[in-house]
Amino acid sequence: MSPDPAEASETAEGPEKGRRLSPACVLDVDPLLDDPKTRIVVCCGAGGVGKTTTAAALGLRAAERGRKVVVLTIDPAKRLAQSMGIDSLDNVPRRVKGTEGDGELHAMMLDMKRTFDEVVEAHADPERAAAILANPFYQSLSAGFAGTQEYMAMEKLGQLRARDEWDLIVVDTPPSRSALDFLDAPKRLGSFLDGRLIRLLTAPAKLGGRAGMAFLNVGMSMMTGTLGKLLGGQLLKDVQTFVAAMDTTFGGFRTRADATYKLLQAPGTAFLVVAAPERDALREAAYFVERLAAEDMPLMGLVLNRVHGSGAGRLSAERALAAAENLEEPRIVDQGNGKAGLRNSPDTYGSSQSPASETAAIASEEGSPADTERSVDRLTAGLLRLHADRMQLLSREQRTRDRFTARHPEVAVVEVPALPGDVHDLAGLRDIGERLATGRPDPT
Repeated sequence: MSPDPAEASETAEGPEKGRRLSPACVLDVDPLLDDPKTRIVVCCGAGGVGKTTTAAALGLRAAERGRKVVVLTIDPAKRLAQSMGIDSLDNVPRRVKGTEGDGELHAMMLDMKRTFDEVVEAHADPERAAAILANPFYQSLSAGFAGTQEYMAMEKLGQLRARDEWDLIVVDTPPSRSALDFLDAPKRLGSFLDGRLIRLLTAPAKLGGRAGMAFLNVGMSMMTGTLGKLLGGQLLKDVQTFVAAMDTTFGGFRTRADATYKLLQAPGTAFLVVAAPERDALREAAYFVERLAAEDMPLMGLVLNRVHGSGAGRLSAERALAAAENLEEPRIVDQGNGKAGLRNSPDTYGSSQSPASETAAIASEEGSPADTERSVDRLTAGLLRLHADRMQLLSREQRTRDRFTARHPEVAVVEVPALPGDVHDLAGLRDIGERLATGRPDPT
C-alpha cells in the first residue's frame, strides 16, 4: 500500500519545520469581498467549527471596505448579536453601529416560522392567509418539519436578493451533520408539498361539486380510511384543509426550490467551506467540497479555523520530552558543577543511601540551593512537556490538513489561528477578518 502523502512529507521534513501552504493554495479573501460581482457568500460546514463567527467577520470586513452588507445567521445562540453590539436579532435586518469605513453592516437571525408566515401572507388574500396560519397542520409544518429550516433559510436569501438593497449577502447556513441536509432539504420539502400524496389530497377540492364528492367517495374512501387510522381523522382533515387552501396560494414549491438552486449556482455566489483542523471535521469538509462540485456550485475555498501554532517550532516534541526526562531523572545527565561526585561517584552508588534519597535530604533543608534548583528543574520539565504536547498537536493538525490538500489540491485554503477566548465584540470580529485576509496562522 502506498504511504500517506502527509506522513511521507512529515518524515522527510520533520514536524518541527512548521510546513506552510504554497502561495498558489492560499485563499485571498479581500479580492472576493471587494469584487462588486460577488453578491452572495455562503458559509457552510459542520456544526461547531466557527461558521457564524466566520460569516460575521467576513461581513464586517466587507462593510469596512466600502460595501453595504447584510449577514443572515441561522444560529439561535446570542453570540452574534452580542459581538455586534445588538440586544437581539430577529427576522428583520438591523444596522450594526460602530463599524469603520464608508460601508454599512446589517445583521439578522432567521425566524423559520415567521419566514414561512411571510410566504403565506405574500401569496394569499387576508382571509385565506388567516385560515392557513390558524391550521394545526401548518403550525406543525412551519415549526419543525424536517427540511423546513433549510428551505426557509434559502427562502429568506431569495427575498433579500430580490430586494437588491445590499451589495453583499453573507449567509451562515444551518448546522448539519451532512452536506446532504443543507443541499437536499429544500428539494425534499418542495417534493413533499408538490408530491403525489398532497395532489391526491387536494384533488377532491379541485374537482368541486358532485364530481369532487363522487371522486372522494369512490376513489379516496379506501385511502383516507387507511390514512385516518394511521394519522388520526382530525389530522387528516387538517392536512386536507391545509393543502386545499395552500394549492392556489403558493404555486409549486419545487419550482421555488429550483429557483433557489439557480441562485446558488449563479456566478455572483461564492461558497466557503468552514472546518477545524480535525479528522472528522475535514472529512466532512471534503464531502462538502465534492458535493458542491457535483452540483456545479461555485466553491471559493476552505476556511480552516482554530489552527494552532508555536513560536518555538524548532524544538521538536521528541527533544522536549528527552530534555524533560533528563531534568526529572538526575542520573541521566549531569546538570551543573559540583554534582558529578554526587551522581557518578562509586562511593555514592555503594552507600546504603541512594542518590535520590540524598537529593531529597538536601532538598528538605529549607531555603537550600538544592531545593531551589530542583524546583526550577521541575518547572522547566513541566513546561517542556507542555511544549511537547503542543508540538504533537501541531503535527496531528498538519497531517490532517495535508490529507485534505492531497485529496483536493484545487481547493484554496485560508487558515485562522486558535484564539485564547471567544469573540465577543466588533474588535474581535475585526481581528478575525484581518487574519482571514492574511491567510496565515499566528506563530504564537
